[in-house]
Amino acid sequence: MSGMRKQLRPLAIPALAVLSAFVVGSIFLIFTDIPALQLLFGGQPVDFLATAIGNVIHAYVALITGAFGDPTRFADAFQHGTPETWATAIRPLSETLVAATPLIFTGLAIAVSFRSGVFNIGGDGQFVLGALGATATALLFRGFPAPITLLAALLAGVLFGMAWGFIPGFLKARTGAHEVITTIMLNYVALQIVQLALRTDFMRPPTGSEPISQVIDFVRVPALLPLPGLRLHWGFVVALIMAALVSYFLFRTTKGFELRAAGLNLTAARYAGMSAGGSIILAMVVSGALCGLGGAFQVLGTVTQMSNDIDAGYGWTAIALALLGGTRPGGVIAAALLFGALNNGGHEMQIETAIPLDLLVFIQALVIMFVAAPGLVRQIYRLKPKGVESGVPAEEGAAA
Repeated sequence: MSGMRKQLRPLAIPALAVLSAFVVGSIFLIFTDIPALQLLFGGQPVDFLATAIGNVIHAYVALITGAFGDPTRFADAFQHGTPETWATAIRPLSETLVAATPLIFTGLAIAVSFRSGVFNIGGDGQFVLGALGATATALLFRGFPAPITLLAALLAGVLFGMAWGFIPGFLKARTGAHEVITTIMLNYVALQIVQLALRTDFMRPPTGSEPISQVIDFVRVPALLPLPGLRLHWGFVVALIMAALVSYFLFRTTKGFELRAAGLNLTAARYAGMSAGGSIILAMVVSGALCGLGGAFQVLGTVTQMSNDIDAGYGWTAIALALLGGTRPGGVIAAALLFGALNNGGHEMQIETAIPLDLLVFIQALVIMFVAAPGLVRQIYRLKPKGVESGVPAEEGAAA
């Protein structure tokens, strides 16, 4: 039991941060509900509370069913058992996993860099260049057997992401250039490269001049479920495998230990004989590879066409995911699933309640705020400070 408590303890603050964000979001919903407020100002406080709380419950139920599915549709699928009814029932959950897939890749990428003490703010650039490399390679290998084309395109996405991660890592290790500045600037460079590539005759469709690529319908990442109309593909499974590999690399290998040691204290790691510069470069290369692989799966499995807005800000969202997940692969997966559920379920909530999607951005911001302020969460829920066990002061516990 004590071992399980030890494993679950790091999840307490993120879980309570999510709960706090939804509670504050509920308060915001209540006091922006104009029809309910009219009851309050009309001298009907009981009716106001009943109406406002009912609307909040209705909104969150719509959010949950939009993200994970409607129980009535599952019951209908069990009753009839046709592929169409099962596809209808599973589609919300499937779309949540589709939305979470690129977030897992980019979240893992940022978690690796953060663990090594390097701030990779260039996830967007590495993601879009990975997608661009996969698109160009798929078009170049058109006519080859589909498995060869798919593997070559995925490998190209990894290599493009690695190259774009290597640049700021090398500059940091050899010249001391701050990675925050270089990665942000390289994001803009990557977007310009994509703009230029999408205007070439090789990339764009035969007809039309818009900056989009040809539709890559001749090679696709295989679907994960054999049901009509579902977009979930094997990229999600690969993302989970990458999370397991990253966890093993960081916490079970010597090189992973060196990365984490460099992240905790670069000077101490250098005095211990570890290559500080090599750790920085390796962290950025691995981070870029994960982002590039995420971009490759996005263009080959989900959208099937390269465009300027394919990244959808995944690189920036990944920073929040890494923080929310405690820079641990398992935490990143949970955070990505949460954000994927919010993004996917928010559409259903908007249809059912006319609540704008901006509310979900507000809730996501609250989650990040509470995670970034663990002391505040501990005070709200009367939790013991970190390091205090069974009434022993933190200083004594640390000394023990």
